[in-house]
Amino acid sequence: MEKWTPKHEAPEPLEGPVVATVTGGTVLWFVLFLVQIPFYGWYDDHGHTWWLWTCLAGGGLGLIGVWYVRARDAAIKRDAARAAESGEPAPGARS
Repeated sequence: MEKWTPKHEAPEPLEGPVVATVTGGTVLWFVLFLVQIPFYGWYDDHGHTWWLWTCLAGGGLGLIGVWYVRARDAAIKRDAARAAESGEPAPGARS
């Protein structure tokens, strides 16, 4: 059996508003947590309190994600500015 190898070049990764997307998701997790707080008794009676804590954990991990993507975005912009300043192509740019 022959090992599979790609016959074409991989496409460029899609770049979009990553910071806004992660921030929006984080806000959504916290909103879901806050909306469920008034129903804590019902969740506790039915053994579903993990729903609340999942939303809280999602919001907390989202904060780490926002920090990460903001640092990544700043590093990409800093690297592009340095490459433009020196006249070199930016790393990862195709020739």
